[in-house]
Amino acid sequence: MSSTGVFLIAFAFIFGGALIGVGLRKALPEHHLADDTKDVVRLGTGLIGTIAALVLGLLIASASGSYQTQSGHVQHMTADIILLDDLLAQYGPEAQPARELLRPALGLMVERIWRENSSASATQVPFRASAAGQDAFAKIQQLPAQSEDQRLLKSRAVELSVGLAQTRLLLLEQGGSSIPTPFLAVLIFWLSMIFASFGLFSRLNPVAAGVLFICALSASGAIFLIVELGQPFSGFMQISSTPLRNALAPL
Repeated sequence: MSSTGVFLIAFAFIFGGALIGVGLRKALPEHHLADDTKDVVRLGTGLIGTIAALVLGLLIASASGSYQTQSGHVQHMTADIILLDDLLAQYGPEAQPARELLRPALGLMVERIWRENSSASATQVPFRASAAGQDAFAKIQQLPAQSEDQRLLKSRAVELSVGLAQTRLLLLEQGGSSIPTPFLAVLIFWLSMIFASFGLFSRLNPVAAGVLFICALSASGAIFLIVELGQPFSGFMQISSTPLRNALAPL
């Protein structure tokens, strides 16, 4: 589900919990809202609030870590591709066909990474290298090494090509959301219960309603940011593909 959809669902449940609390206040007899009942409810919601804060912190740390890891993989790929092209340029005119194939292969790789990782079924599709990528790798392997320098350059180029394929697989396997859905569901339920307690023991007026609305919006916004960070190749905070697309200048 998209981050916007999760945000709307979270806001509906959280603010709806406050409205349910207001409705219960009107429906329950007055003696059910005595001071001892308020103390029990406040203690219970305080416990839930503490647990919710801990879970929220764990989710933020997990989402942020996943986002930074994926961003690091993209930066590592960009550096490796630039270095690979530089090694082929040093190799000599024999590597020109491989360099020419490397450019369309890069464009296809970028398109597949962002398209596959933004799809919910990406991890269910087996990885297949593009024809351009396979041709470029084959050309690098077939380079005729006629000197010690060329042998070293070819060995390093092959090593970088294999490393790029491995990083590509990591991006595919780790591209899905890192936030378990049950975590989000339970967190939203806890926040709904907390807001229900707010409405249960407060008289609704324009100021109180406005405060509950803003607080529900803020809590839903935090969940929105968590989901956004957990989906680094889609949404409003997706990792930019521009540096990787522009890694190789035209020949």
